Amino acid sequence: MRVAFFGGTFDPIHRVHLRLARAAADAYALDRVLFAPVGNQPLKHEAAIASYTDRLAMVRLALEDGTEPRPTAEELHAAAGNSRDPRFAVSDLDAPHPDGSANYSVDTLAALAHQLPGASLFVLTGADSFLDLRRWRSPDRLLEIAEWIVVSRPEFPLSESHLSPLALTAGQRSRVHLLTTVHEDVSATELRRRLQTGDACPGLLPPAVAAYIQAHGLYR
Repeated sequence: MRVAFFGGTFDPIHRVHLRLARAAADAYALDRVLFAPVGNQPLKHEAAIASYTDRLAMVRLALEDGTEPRPTAEELHAAAGNSRDPRFAVSDLDAPHPDGSANYSVDTLAALAHQLPGASLFVLTGADSFLDLRRWRSPDRLLEIAEWIVVSRPEFPLSESHLSPLALTAGQRSRVHLLTTVHEDVSATELRRRLQTGDACPGLLPPAVAAYIQAHGLYR
């Protein structure tokens, strides 16, 4: 079984998150993509705006809804427009710790590996985060536990020269895969700014997520 861990704040989950997950699942024959909102991300200076409970609920709604705003013609043909992708699942594996301590990816991935013995594990992440890998706790262990699918974002193209400061061994480099097929990005910061002004951000949020945000008065 090939399982990808897709962590992040998801504050809120939006169209590109879903498209990245689908592109990765298609490109690397993934059986499951686990969307896991993080409780307390150690390298981010600003805390999430929405609570963990709200972010987890929005991810669950997005995956159950299955609808991507304004799907492309190719996506309509491949996914029948609004069908739920059976490869996607929500996970609370990165939930906040009772003592408020930071969530370290190496601990989360080790727990996932323990839960899924024999599975081939992957991590789906953005290029900007991956290039910061040497600041993460136990980076070499992270590269040992899982292979990495790194998204080269439109405003952040990734090349071999960008990877050189990470000082990856040949074996580690072979476990890093570059995903370059999604050519759009959505800024969560900009989304939140627009939501704060009352903009419903049509076309950027799954409908169920937009409805949840409005019903709970989030980002206002």
